[in-house]
Amino acid sequence: MSELTVFDDTESQSPRVHTRDFDTIRRELDTVGIHFERWEARQPLKPGASQAEILEAYQDSVERLKKERGFKTADVLSMVPGHPDKVALRNKFLHEHTHSEDEVRFFVEGQGLFCIHKAGRVFNVLCEKGDLIAVPDGTPHWFDMGPQPRFTAIRLFTNTEGWVARPTGSDIASRFPRFE
Repeated sequence: MSELTVFDDTESQSPRVHTRDFDTIRRELDTVGIHFERWEARQPLKPGASQAEILEAYQDSVERLKKERGFKTADVLSMVPGHPDKVALRNKFLHEHTHSEDEVRFFVEGQGLFCIHKAGRVFNVLCEKGDLIAVPDGTPHWFDMGPQPRFTAIRLFTNTEGWVARPTGSDIASRFPRFE
């Protein structure tokens, strides 16, 4: 189940908001310009589905977002606990950074923690199967896939180079709860 925990950006021990209610999550995130919605596959996916099969199953939703937001490409990122680069990849995303385009992720399976630093608060959003999150360009954030990652996500890009981060240099991510 999706979950939202909101902290003041100076206090990581006492959350202001904690909820698993989808409508409340969407409403809270909307106040700071974060888009959050649910998707369903047109057809069931078999275990171990290929990138092409996953993109085909969600084609209608992906094409809608491409038209609405000008995305040029979409791909699929899958992580499993036995992935040989899981530690390096986790560390790559764990530091606060921004992008010059919206960061849009749809969770086909599994889960991951998006942490968004905006308006003097930190929004920890546990995304799970069916969740789509869109973090606007220039918004400081980080992502934690956990020490034993298990997720598959569709990523949409306007930049054909794919994922390009600009570190903020802040250590804020180290002061807030991780996805363990």
